[in-house]
Amino acid sequence: MRKFLLTILFLLAALPLRAQSFEELLLQLPEGSYSDRAAVAAAIAATGDDRAAGVLEVLAEGNLHILKSDGSIVEIRDVNGDDIAFSALDGTEVGEIGRGDTDKIKVNNGLRRDLRALLGSMSLLNADPNKRAEAAQAVFKDGDPGQIELLDSAIAAETEAWVADLMQEARAVAVLNSDMDTEAKLAAVKVLADRGDQDAKGVLSQFANDEALALPIATALSQIERTQQLWQVGQNVWYGLSLGSVLLLAAIGLAITFGVMGVINMAHGELVMLGAYSTFFVQELIRNNAAWLFDYSLLIAAPVAFLVAGSVGIGIERGIVRHLYGRPLETLLATWGVSLILQQTVRSIFGPNNREVGNPEWMSGAFELGGLTITYGRMWILIFALVVFAGLMLLLKKTAMGLQMRAVTQNREMAANMGIRTGRVDALTFGLGAGIAGLAGVALSQIDNVSPNLGQSYIVDSFMVVVFGGAGNLWGALAGAFSLGVANKFLEPFTGAVLGKILVLVFIILFIQKRPRGLFALKGRAVEA
Repeated sequence: MRKFLLTILFLLAALPLRAQSFEELLLQLPEGSYSDRAAVAAAIAATGDDRAAGVLEVLAEGNLHILKSDGSIVEIRDVNGDDIAFSALDGTEVGEIGRGDTDKIKVNNGLRRDLRALLGSMSLLNADPNKRAEAAQAVFKDGDPGQIELLDSAIAAETEAWVADLMQEARAVAVLNSDMDTEAKLAAVKVLADRGDQDAKGVLSQFANDEALALPIATALSQIERTQQLWQVGQNVWYGLSLGSVLLLAAIGLAITFGVMGVINMAHGELVMLGAYSTFFVQELIRNNAAWLFDYSLLIAAPVAFLVAGSVGIGIERGIVRHLYGRPLETLLATWGVSLILQQTVRSIFGPNNREVGNPEWMSGAFELGGLTITYGRMWILIFALVVFAGLMLLLKKTAMGLQMRAVTQNREMAANMGIRTGRVDALTFGLGAGIAGLAGVALSQIDNVSPNLGQSYIVDSFMVVVFGGAGNLWGALAGAFSLGVANKFLEPFTGAVLGKILVLVFIILFIQKRPRGLFALKGRAVEA
């Protein structure tokens, strides 16, 4: 009841004291009895001043003093063995003090309990819902039964449903730690069972030996276990979609050059690597010349990476590949040689070591969605992959270039007779696939090391996605990327990452024995010499 009355005192804040400023109230702390000091502390809390919580915390710890020389209130801290005074008003250092230079503002156990209750009330009844939520989570971890009355007051006043839920859960932990009756504790068990996460499981496990609660807790733990298994499935699906988005970005360009043009481009991974290094180069320019633009660095790097990789791709097609159409083995060897040249060129310019590419603020951190942990970086990469896919589909279906590409793919001779410059279309198609590989490098720079060997990690997976989905079919690449991503993440916990990839490869080999054209068969062409 004492804490409840103190909370009311905090809320009403004693009308005579309420109108006074934080500074005036601070000077009144040393005066009167412990009860008077508790009333002044409540008034300080009610001012809403940002300094109030810190001062009350220091007072509760017994480190608040009156400086005899001018009567100011200071905090005494031990700094390298010396007692240093800091102003309680603004935190500025006053200086070293001697043993008799101050009088301590005394607190007893009752006042200390009142101060702790006030500090809890200030957090639980804060105007900011996020701070109220933090306070509720702190009580959940602490489980102090002395906070029950404060929580009841806070829950009654709470306007945000999600914060009220956190407070109810914190109250449930406090009730289990209290001497309240069995009925109240059974209600608390139900609240924690509904929460259903690992923290709730940990709390309930502590009371599993209580005879009156043993059966309900065992039931609740089973319920939590089932809930966690379902969320784990969901988490694996998310990880699979996240991996699939990376595979889609790496494979979608290859789906054009290999699937549509019939060119086995072993330098595709190096085009991805060029996109990653373009991102690094852009970020270095921004860091050194316009640091305020850093959060926009990826938006600037994306078109740069597309142009760099696309230009190199057009150069590869015009300089080498166009002379080898219809000769897949020679094309494979030639592009493999190009990949080695590109790797060594990047090594000579940027060095062999990994390069740091920073994460903009909007790609940092994570958030909880039910029992899922969603990282912003992976979420934006998934969205980016889908946007690139949608943009490519629109280009192929709704633009003159896309119409020409499809015409050359379906009947090269007829397209040439209709006036389409097939050589130009070949170069632009190869450049488009290379440019998209560069965009993949921008995304991969956020989740992988940027090094000359970056592309080698994804070239095999990219070919698997294209073959499994159906050569030349972009919808097949989408389905193949996400299918293989999810399959990998479900296999990894049981087989490990390496064996999981091997099993996926074996599955694809068996699959293409039955469906040689992949999931979505598309009739393609072999480009003549």
